[in-house]
Amino acid sequence: ILFVTILVNLPTKDKDLIPKVSHEEDIQFQIHTNREDLTRLINQYLDKEGLTGSIHYEVYLTDEVELYGTMPFFNREVEMKLTFEPIAQKNGDLILKQKSIAVGKMNLPVSYVMSLINERYNMPDWVSISPNDESIYVSLQDMELKSDIRVKANEFDLKNDDISFLLTIPSSLQ
Repeated sequence: ILFVTILVNLPTKDKDLIPKVSHEEDIQFQIHTNREDLTRLINQYLDKEGLTGSIHYEVYLTDEVELYGTMPFFNREVEMKLTFEPIAQKNGDLILKQKSIAVGKMNLPVSYVMSLINERYNMPDWVSISPNDESIYVSLQDMELKSDIRVKANEFDLKNDDISFLLTIPSSLQ
């Protein structure tokens, strides 16, 4: 018993029993999701943040990004649908390139409809609409999340339901 007590109380020569963990580097997580779950998350975010405002709109992810909403036209609400092709950028942001548009039974120029959306719809600050380019820029890096977490799109292939993001948590939170 005395021998065991001495062994247990002896200082260890190997102080590397506890693994070293870097507290200086940011922590990164790969997040993989699917169209259905991301659609739910996007629309929940829009509702929670009050971004749909007085003009309600929703986003659906199918083989492309679909924006459904209404648009005031001569004291009437006209239903509209816009479709976009998402393109992940090297910096982790997304460009939504406009593919098709339907506003009731009217044939309106895309730039006109996108200008109206830009003026009337309450979009997040990190989303910018370029009517002349017929595109929407989604600056995921500028999206404000709790604890300064940053998001980057790695893969955004809706046709193959291959969607992944990189979440970066600042080292200051460790």
